[in-house]
Amino acid sequence: LFYMLYLTNVKHVLCFQRVALLVASDIDALCACKILQALFHCDQVQYTLVPVTGWQDLGTAFLEHKEQFRYFVLINCGANVDLLEMLQPDDDSVFFICDTHRPVDVVNVYNETQIKLLIKQDDDLGVPPYDDIFRDEDDEEGGDSGNESDEGSEPSGKRRRFDEGAVERRIERQGSQYEYHGTSASMMFFELAWVLTKDTKDMLWWAVIGLTDQWVHDKITHMKYVTDIATMQRHVSRHNHRNEDEENSLSIDCMRISFEYDLRLTLYQHWSLYESICNSCYTSCNFKLWTLNGQKKLQEFLADMGLPLKQVRQKFNSMDMSIKENLRDVIEESSNKYGLKDIRIQTFGVHFGFKNRFLASDMVHATAALLESTEKDESDSDNFIKALDSLSRSNLERLHSGIELAKRKLMAIQQTVASCICTNLILSQGPFLYCYLMEGTPDVKLFSKPIALTLVTLSLMVFFDVEKGTVIVVGIPPESETSDKKNFFGRAFEKAAESTSSRTLHDNFDTSIIELKTDDRSKFLDALITLLS
Repeated sequence: LFYMLYLTNVKHVLCFQRVALLVASDIDALCACKILQALFHCDQVQYTLVPVTGWQDLGTAFLEHKEQFRYFVLINCGANVDLLEMLQPDDDSVFFICDTHRPVDVVNVYNETQIKLLIKQDDDLGVPPYDDIFRDEDDEEGGDSGNESDEGSEPSGKRRRFDEGAVERRIERQGSQYEYHGTSASMMFFELAWVLTKDTKDMLWWAVIGLTDQWVHDKITHMKYVTDIATMQRHVSRHNHRNEDEENSLSIDCMRISFEYDLRLTLYQHWSLYESICNSCYTSCNFKLWTLNGQKKLQEFLADMGLPLKQVRQKFNSMDMSIKENLRDVIEESSNKYGLKDIRIQTFGVHFGFKNRFLASDMVHATAALLESTEKDESDSDNFIKALDSLSRSNLERLHSGIELAKRKLMAIQQTVASCICTNLILSQGPFLYCYLMEGTPDVKLFSKPIALTLVTLSLMVFFDVEKGTVIVVGIPPESETSDKKNFFGRAFEKAAESTSSRTLHDNFDTSIIELKTDDRSKFLDALITLLS
């Protein structure tokens, strides 16, 4: 039905060609880009890197480069739409797509001439059989939909036979309208680098960061995360065993990756423990720190651990070694008494030389802060390059500046969440909750960016004013321990806009993030309530 495209095949095609590399603006895509850049460097493949923030960007980038390039590599964009219908490329244009967005458009799956999907074989795509969605008229080739990429299984060039009605009926019957995410793009490229025996520790670390990005931003289930962590742990063990020679392990510029069972306290090793607890979503929400009782509970929690306030409020690096040595065990013991049973999480850490240590989640937050920086005179492309640079261990200064930006962003998020709750800005509309942040809200500019807004809205749906008379709408599905992370809001937004003729822009690669005209907000909300009731 579908196949995994090994880089050995890609290498054969691309080694003698110039390639346009179109990369979405998310952390996993940046990490995948770094891995692919390293592979291209190994094989001396010439490429042009083009950041894309949405469908309009993607279309513009293709138009600007279609004359110079025949081959296009798309990272975390392009799989969940009929790409050939959207871009209208020439017949000799070929697209290599590695995209975590699901579901994958069925036309992309069955087109093997111009669309080459990089998909993990055990990823559940839920794609219907070829015969169910393509009509047989004007059939010039056999309808074999086996795994071989021969001409008999090849429906491309006959997309006129695509039966949209059959797909719509299947969507209604099986709920395929849910949006969700597959294996991270950076993991895919790392495993393919491994197949080519060209994987390095840097590539492995980038793959770890890409996976952690999916966990931090709640894109995959806990079970999927744990499974993928186990996969990465095997690769880490292999690399550590391969580089056990003493000379390398003691080098001043060495890199050591280690499996960690660490704390869910954001940036705590680069902050004070107190500030990290106050600004980490997990602890802040569990303690309800926006209330007096929550603040009192936090003080009791610190007292239960037996940690002096002077130690807790100073930089982590300045804490007494005797306290730091057993800190994780002490916090876990007290956390169990206060209902924080998941205070520790499986993750990875890295040492650069003797001094610099980072957790994978530190890298995610720092890189995201740089990517969505709201500093003046900085374009999206400038921020993209800065974020990409921060992933290189040779550019630690950039990474540290990202960490400082991330701290400010996390504090702004917690202040905004507290403000929304305390001033009753979160309203129930029956089937969903929504919160409307008006212009003039503190840190208003920060939350006009999708990643920052997603962190605010992991348990809410937020509407946000921006200067051009539109609101950004983010839909987050209900949270529970058994949540499958499938998001129904994208399809619901589409239907609500269609039924009310609301003026919307579905430009984000995540269908659950749209832009809506402010004047249409009321009728759009009414339609959404009716639709989801």
